[in-house]
Amino acid sequence: MPANLPPEYFEVEKRYREAKAPAERIEALEQMLAVIPKHKGTDKLRADLRRRVSKLKSKQQAKKATSRGDVGYRIDREGAGQIVLIGAPNVGKSALVAALTNAAPEVSNFPYTTRIPTPGMMRFEDIQIQLIDTPPIIREDVEPWFLDMVRRADVVLLVVDVTADPVQELEDTVVLLEEKRIAPLRLAQLYEGRQGWTFRPALVVANKNDNASAQENFQIFKDLLEDDWSMVAVSATTGRNLAVLKQMLFERLQIIRVYTKVRGKALERNAPFVLKKGATVEDLAGKIHKDFVDKFRFAKVWGNEVYDGQMIQRDYVLKDGDIVELHV
Repeated sequence: MPANLPPEYFEVEKRYREAKAPAERIEALEQMLAVIPKHKGTDKLRADLRRRVSKLKSKQQAKKATSRGDVGYRIDREGAGQIVLIGAPNVGKSALVAALTNAAPEVSNFPYTTRIPTPGMMRFEDIQIQLIDTPPIIREDVEPWFLDMVRRADVVLLVVDVTADPVQELEDTVVLLEEKRIAPLRLAQLYEGRQGWTFRPALVVANKNDNASAQENFQIFKDLLEDDWSMVAVSATTGRNLAVLKQMLFERLQIIRVYTKVRGKALERNAPFVLKKGATVEDLAGKIHKDFVDKFRFAKVWGNEVYDGQMIQRDYVLKDGDIVELHV
């Protein structure tokens, strides 16, 4: 047995010996790999652990291929938008989801704790936005359902650990997605003319920005990136910049909130209609009731860019926070 193995290794090794299910054994082996120091004395042990992981995963994949009931995971969209968090092992995706939503994913200092996607609802002012925690993205274990989930997402959060090697983590994640014909929307022009690609709005979240030292790492991270990535440094532990992150997610969704009122009654600001930016009064009428489009006569609007109660027609482009009184 190599020298200088940390106490955590022996704790995880005990769990591995006691594990019955293949998934539990794989998880324990991967955690053992994560805590082993990298030096010549551990080369053989790490190689042996990787072989065991590969063998167990191969058996699992073979079992899945012959299973008629395996349909993967699909999470229905809820709220004002669906945002998927992806990233390397142990970057803190689960901790972020737990800090931002009502979900309770398992949070651990060990990587590979998350094995299945976990949704949660994040409140932003008077609307709810769905966040989905996902297993670590690694080349050897990218499931088709995971790729489908990323393709369907309204926004993708590329989460990195600012205390580790965020440049490499971001590069590895982006390259792996590109191999599956998925890329951040900001890079779409690089793939002009190529067929079968999916582009999604993306935001880089530099997590674990817990102290001054981590903030220095974040500044270095920003300076090292040649591309002008949209990013924010946060801490799921201290809550640093989580409010900023919420605001940025709302903006990335490209949505507006519109309130409706009944003539002669007071406005109740508790359940806005959520529409895409650029939506018109006609779009709002159709969302309320399909008959309202045909019966529409005019509307009145209260907002920052009009005078109170201004009369408008069906082609009026709505703004976030507008109050609309439909007349049909």
